[in-house]
Amino acid sequence: MNDQEGRIRSRRGFAGMDPERQREIARKGARTAHELGLAHEFTPEEARNARAKSLSARAQGAANTQQQE
Repeated sequence: MNDQEGRIRSRRGFAGMDPERQREIARKGARTAHELGLAHEFTPEEARNARAKSLSARAQGAANTQQQE
């Protein structure tokens, strides 16, 4: 794997793990956060607002792309 300057980089640590192993570790972390009450759970209103913001950003990105062409 090369970085932006063309240097060879090794895949160490979390990035070098098998994707399934990464998901397993992430699930354990999420489960623990929920058990400790530290995980954020979106309310339906928060989820709607986040979706609207995402759609707006996507539309803006598409408009910018069309203007550049």
